Amino acid sequence: MDFAYSARVHELIKNLEDFMESHVYPAEPVYRDQVQASGDPFHHPAVMEDLKAEARSRGLWNLFLPDARWGAGLTNLEYAPLAEVTGRSFIASEALNCAAPDTGNMEILAEFGTQDQQDHWLVPLLEGEIRSCFSMTEPDVASSDATNIRTEIRPDGDDYVVNGRKWFSSGAMDRRCKVAIVMGVSDPDADPYHRQSMILVPLDAPGVTIERSLSVFGYDGGHGHAEIHYDNVRVPASNMLGEPGGGFAIAQARLGPGRIHHCMRTIGLAERAFDLMCIRAHQRRPFGKTLAEQGVVQQWVADARIKIEQARLLTLKTAWLMDTVGKKGARVEISAIKVAAVEAAEFVLDKAIQVHGAAGVTQDFPLAQMWAGVRTLRFADGPDEVHRMVIARRELARYLPSEG
Repeated sequence: MDFAYSARVHELIKNLEDFMESHVYPAEPVYRDQVQASGDPFHHPAVMEDLKAEARSRGLWNLFLPDARWGAGLTNLEYAPLAEVTGRSFIASEALNCAAPDTGNMEILAEFGTQDQQDHWLVPLLEGEIRSCFSMTEPDVASSDATNIRTEIRPDGDDYVVNGRKWFSSGAMDRRCKVAIVMGVSDPDADPYHRQSMILVPLDAPGVTIERSLSVFGYDGGHGHAEIHYDNVRVPASNMLGEPGGGFAIAQARLGPGRIHHCMRTIGLAERAFDLMCIRAHQRRPFGKTLAEQGVVQQWVADARIKIEQARLLTLKTAWLMDTVGKKGARVEISAIKVAAVEAAEFVLDKAIQVHGAAGVTQDFPLAQMWAGVRTLRFADGPDEVHRMVIARRELARYLPSEG
């Protein structure tokens, strides 16, 4: 295994870190102020367009897409350290047009979309002109098992008719969100892994109602986690993504790279929390010595560093495996990093909040909002329990007694 970064990646990291220091971090309070002043928690502030223009001028745009026709042509291993840098700020990924769920949606449009679908939806997404959402999770079923999905995608002549209710369709509250990729049952008589399909549904289509946004630990979650009702929504058959019945396979293809992106951004977030913890430890002096001199705080710092490094190395190994043997060959590691990276970040954030005292749970520091986002990642892209089940089944299968 070789995790060494190429000269190109080193240059991109240097460029990105400079962009973060000179533009992104100073823009964070401006972003918050502009959203607050608008009175709309899902407002798109003008400062974001300034950041996007600067990122494009620096060549820091669509870095996540390995297909050089559409993106930067970086491998998973090459993109991983860049995703980590962007994870240090809640606005950086969007500034580079590398924000979920658009990244995953662009990946599957690039891989499975027709030429017309790519022209109509992928190109404006790549240009940062519109946003998109992914409508899979449903409120009435255990969506950690995607075969439970009940939303119907019923063929009707030259169209499909979509009926169902989705929630956590992240990003749909943004007025720039123009299309949803909806997963639903198109053939209820097929086997559990071939009865679902994915279809492109414009959000202005008759019958689409965005009913509300779900808060996450009291936070609005950036561009919102929408509950959407699809009521007899008619779309042309040409909006089908891939083949009918291919929805489950497309979902799996979407989640592999997305999990690496999530994990590396989470490690970047943990690094920022680590910085804040160590700075605060030197600033506070209870009982005659700084927190940094307290043995228990030193142990937290040491354990935090160990957990971050372990999570990073496992994620880089997973990225390397995806590049060399593909998603199937890296299935165990993909599940492992989804658990390990979030657990590491949760530990660091908990100790960082503790070092900050009561201030750590207020809006004066980013730690509380960071914690809410990381805790939510224990559900996103599959709950921890499912990933542990995948790992355990694979490992136990290696020890099955031979027959005869």
